[in-house]
Amino acid sequence: MSANIFERRRAGLVSVSLMTMTIALAGPAMAQTTTANPPPAKDDKTDASEVSEIVVTGTLLRGVAPVGTNVIGVGKDEVIASGAANTNDLLATIPQISNFNGFPAVSASFGQPIAQTNLRGLGASGGTTTLVLLNGHRVVGAGILQTYVDPTVIPPGIIDRVEVIPDGGSSIYGSDAIGGVVNFITRKRVTGAEVSGKYGVADGYHTFDSNLTIGKDWGSGSLSASYAYAWHDDIQGRERAYVTQDNRGTGGTDRRATTCAQANISVAGVSYALPGLVAGSQNRCDTTDYADVYPRERRHTVFVTLDQEISDDLTVNVTGYYSIRNTNMKTAALSTNSTITSANPYFRAIGTETSQSVLFNYASVFGDSTDNPAKFSSEGLTPTFDLNLGHGWKLRGLANFGHSYSETNEASINSTYVDQALRATTTATALNPYDLTQTNGAVLAAIRDYTNISKAKQDLGEGRLVADGTLFSLPGGDVRLAVGAEYHHESIDAAIAFGPKATPKRNAVSSSRNVKSVFGEILVPLVGAGNARPFLQALDLTGSVRYDDYNDVGSTTNPKVGFNYTPFDGVRIRGNWGTSFHAPSLADTNGAVDARVTSFPIALNVRPGDPAGSALRPILYISGGSPTLRPETADTWSLGADFKPKFLPGVTASVTYYNVDFSDVISVNAGGFNGGAAFYADASNAPYYILNPTLAQAQAFSRGARADNFDSLAAFFATNSPYAIYDLRRYNRGRVKQDGIDFDVRAYRATSFGSLSASFGGTYTLNRKTSDANNGVYVDRLKNGVGHFNYVATLGGTYGKVTGRATLIHSGGYPIVGEAVQSKVGAYDTVDLYAGLDLGDFGPMQGAQLTLNVDNLFDKAPPWRNANSGYANGSTLGRLVSVGVRTKF
Repeated sequence: MSANIFERRRAGLVSVSLMTMTIALAGPAMAQTTTANPPPAKDDKTDASEVSEIVVTGTLLRGVAPVGTNVIGVGKDEVIASGAANTNDLLATIPQISNFNGFPAVSASFGQPIAQTNLRGLGASGGTTTLVLLNGHRVVGAGILQTYVDPTVIPPGIIDRVEVIPDGGSSIYGSDAIGGVVNFITRKRVTGAEVSGKYGVADGYHTFDSNLTIGKDWGSGSLSASYAYAWHDDIQGRERAYVTQDNRGTGGTDRRATTCAQANISVAGVSYALPGLVAGSQNRCDTTDYADVYPRERRHTVFVTLDQEISDDLTVNVTGYYSIRNTNMKTAALSTNSTITSANPYFRAIGTETSQSVLFNYASVFGDSTDNPAKFSSEGLTPTFDLNLGHGWKLRGLANFGHSYSETNEASINSTYVDQALRATTTATALNPYDLTQTNGAVLAAIRDYTNISKAKQDLGEGRLVADGTLFSLPGGDVRLAVGAEYHHESIDAAIAFGPKATPKRNAVSSSRNVKSVFGEILVPLVGAGNARPFLQALDLTGSVRYDDYNDVGSTTNPKVGFNYTPFDGVRIRGNWGTSFHAPSLADTNGAVDARVTSFPIALNVRPGDPAGSALRPILYISGGSPTLRPETADTWSLGADFKPKFLPGVTASVTYYNVDFSDVISVNAGGFNGGAAFYADASNAPYYILNPTLAQAQAFSRGARADNFDSLAAFFATNSPYAIYDLRRYNRGRVKQDGIDFDVRAYRATSFGSLSASFGGTYTLNRKTSDANNGVYVDRLKNGVGHFNYVATLGGTYGKVTGRATLIHSGGYPIVGEAVQSKVGAYDTVDLYAGLDLGDFGPMQGAQLTLNVDNLFDKAPPWRNANSGYANGSTLGRLVSVGVRTKF
């Protein structure tokens, strides 16, 4: 692939109230908090010179904020006030993150056991369009069909601050930074011991987390170690009223399942429900009742940091971590939809039929729900050094190693054996679907004798050198330059085993890649204190570029330019433009363990004009990754302004317009293959199906993908004549165009009793249009299923040793098209409370702080949705009350 592929690249009242509060707070201020370009957090042991050496997210240059870019910051105090038990909960408080105002959705399967960090909701492949960093460097990926970072390996208790850049960042960091960058920055130079613990309870739910940090600072260096533990219950659907499949009470439809503990019998298209077997009757059951909406989890993490000044010119740092997480997600009772024949001794004829379709679940013999345990571990080691080269130049070096292990165990049954048992001729070998408890125990054991285990190991290794310093001086300031090089290696080894435990089918794949990169950044302060003039107090220009050479998907060059313009004190106008990319995940290319060919008994979409009997012929479809994937690319730009008015001391504000044009989007290539005549009329779909295929065509088309629910393609074609074979693998066929406005207003005022503060920040999407096939046909997502407006509003203050804060979190509603019973999903608003009490010199609790968090104070349920879950646009554990204590020794 040539490099030139990449070259073009709640409510209004609350808002008014907070703006009023912002103005009211304007006055003599002792401090301020801002979301835009937050200053680095400063520890008691950190002096001004150390602060000036910090490299902020989004730039290679020391001691400067990224030019032209909006930086969203979450400080240590905000982390504590959030009450987040894990990092995903913390990210859910950022309006630009896709799982905002809810807990992230994960599955019990190997498909998505890891929650994805996703700025702007861009991309949903095995990789990620949001780059997650730890102290400025990459973290090893996790999962089986994913290679993105699991943020939960970084406990909130060790986080000093989080910096989020919702702009393209590939010119600095390389792959993944299309939607932006999330950088978790951990605490440093801890002296003594710090202990914290928090216990929370909601309806039928309990959670506990704790953190122990021990550190020693000896002047020229420091050593700190942290241990974090977290545990929480699961929540099943029956424990939350908003989770339901029967939507009739709210004007919707009954979506409950017909595979229930009491079987349904179907004869000649007529349903008969046990036990009465009345014609037209049907048993229904809610499969969400005994399935988890939030799984049980236990996590242990150890984090160690060592700093040491070797000499006046050389400082080294070593950071390492190990995290292990065990989860168990309960899913609904296992079920069957098959056919019983009159040869079965348990067969009960309703009329003269010799066979029946039977639909039932195994709750009476295997339990109301089924356990799906999973295990995830991650470890990393990152040694770095800083070497003073003299004349204002420094050389920074980094080595970074990571390893992760992921394992999922999905509950299943041996469907082949079930089919045989329903046709068996003796009570010793037959399955009784009318009363499963009367079935021979050996038969039930054989049905349950099925394994579905998926495992993956991922490894990361990289080295980086960056030199930065002053080139020369201009009247506006020093011209700064940073140049660097990087080598990156990653690999994945994935395997699945499914089938009878003694003879499962297996599939294993391995894949790796190497990347060589060079990059640079320059800052030119054209106007500064030395040559300022009216309406031109400062003008900074910056440019950065990065070249990445992949051994598997080719090379790419990504530039970015930006500016800061200060016309007068208190106002700064900024902007940037750049290109970004995401190299396809190894779990989507040669490392895709899910590649397979599956059969379906009928043709779901017959081409107009073909014989009517074609609908009764089987079809084949290919799923999984594709070795031909190209990198996803994007052109991104933004324009914004930051305000710090002198006439409103203590008030800061920022507003940013952003624009993303995201091309070659990797997605499942469904392409509307079940969409009627339009699918065949769209010429762009032609390469992805063959009608009336021969065996040779099917073998060539599937490129060696394993047979899924049949023995082999040759065996299938020996007894079947498929109508079509469809290629539904992941391909670069999509495009997303999105623009919107990010905003933030904050105010702080010192008072005679302490302080008052308020903030109002969020994002408003102006347009979001997508094209599944990149054929020029776009769908306006804001008219169907996507909301415009997310925000967080806070009001807080201090009174002596007491700190308090109320937070309103709002997810905007959105319209729905094409449904008779629902035209809109409502907005979702929750209120959280936080209170902290500093015990000061109080006896044995000297230096301790007590905390109280009440999440979702009014126990607000998410909005109703006429869907299988019964809700949408947010999720909640219910009203969660947590009490905690923090102390130092």
